[in-house]
Amino acid sequence: MSFRPNSTAARDVAYHLHPITNWRAHEKTGPLVIVRGDGIRVFDESGKDYIEGLAGLWCTALGFSESRLVDAATRAMKRLPYYHVYSSKTSETIADLAERLITIAPKPMAKVFFANSGSEANDTAIKMIWYYNNYMGRPKKKKIISRVMGYHGGTLGAASLTGIPGNHTAFDLPLPGFLHTDCPHHWRNAQPGESEEAYATRLADNLEKMILKEGPDTVAAFYAEPLLGAGGVIIPPATYYEKIQAVLKKYDMLFVADEVICGFGRTGNWWGSQTFGITPDIVTCAKALTSAYLPMSAVMVSDKIYQVLADQSAKAGRFGHGLTYGGHPVSAAVAVEALKIYTERDIVGRVRSLAPKFQAGLKKLGQHPLVGEARGIGLIGAIELVKDKKTKEPLEKVGVLGELASNYGHERGIIARQAGDALCFAPPMIITEAEIDEMFDRVAKSLDDTLAEVKRRGA
Repeated sequence: MSFRPNSTAARDVAYHLHPITNWRAHEKTGPLVIVRGDGIRVFDESGKDYIEGLAGLWCTALGFSESRLVDAATRAMKRLPYYHVYSSKTSETIADLAERLITIAPKPMAKVFFANSGSEANDTAIKMIWYYNNYMGRPKKKKIISRVMGYHGGTLGAASLTGIPGNHTAFDLPLPGFLHTDCPHHWRNAQPGESEEAYATRLADNLEKMILKEGPDTVAAFYAEPLLGAGGVIIPPATYYEKIQAVLKKYDMLFVADEVICGFGRTGNWWGSQTFGITPDIVTCAKALTSAYLPMSAVMVSDKIYQVLADQSAKAGRFGHGLTYGGHPVSAAVAVEALKIYTERDIVGRVRSLAPKFQAGLKKLGQHPLVGEARGIGLIGAIELVKDKKTKEPLEKVGVLGELASNYGHERGIIARQAGDALCFAPPMIITEAEIDEMFDRVAKSLDDTLAEVKRRGA
């Protein structure tokens, strides 16, 4: 494809490296150039509108035109455009935000550490876990277990936690000391006739076997998203977390809840941990914290963790970890305003009221010939595409159907997140019932387009 000289597309192809992208293919096809947003929609340079079915990257919870967040950023920028929080310094907005987060935490938490992204928050939590066990006199207790198809970020530590194979290929990842236990996807991985409860028991048993094989004195923590987001919106089976947490307690392991996608109302509670009965020792969050208007993330730690970390910092002279933009006063101001909006507009209640319609729309898509499973909770869900519903067989190889449907979705004006052969949805939480209908209508048409292409291929 040729690009108009000096166009955004041409300059992008010439100079920009995109994440999670086939760069050779990008050289030929170029980018989708998004120029503005309004509500749940974004618009390309031709003026075509797209319903943002994933709220950007699971993050723009209040949509693309929330003036209160813009105003909060403007006021904060004029007052204090930057300052750091190193060496006991702070700003009013940071103190306010820390207090608000501790107040709404999914279980009693003591303190908040600020970073800029979910990846940075998760890397920080890893370092805290190691720091904690060193002070506790357990220098070997450092291994961390996460799950196959879990996603925790792109930095070295967070990518090692991540259990998606494509995020490891040719990067020499995961780093030593990072282990991955079963993906809790009942539809895909259960044995014939195995109930959700029996499947959950088997997965908990497998986790215990892994811990015993590695040595309980070497395994420090279990890391989990309440539901697996970028791995395909995988909803854990009934009794799963109850049984997993019993194993962790038995072997004195910490539980880190990665709330980067689930936090701030997405599942119908403030936190996914509340939805799924998780009692974490550490919570990481980001994305909807500022509705993605500015970068910010946070790590909340329980008092048990804090007291040990604080004692160690006194012994060492300092806690030797920080980020230049962590605790940025402008990002904090936007986050405070976002939390006010979530409360004033009862976004959690809104998600609960819209969830039945949203989940019914997913289930209706589940009747399509190409959809093997439709799954979700709250205002998040996915459809997994298959060539054969009975065998769950993919078309040619995993990812082919997903890519076809994603591309046809763009033509129909719907942006979803492809995860293998799953299409994931987590629209801005300001979406209306009429917009839910419109979104799923566009998805249905794109699935019909995909089915027609499959038939043309003789499959």
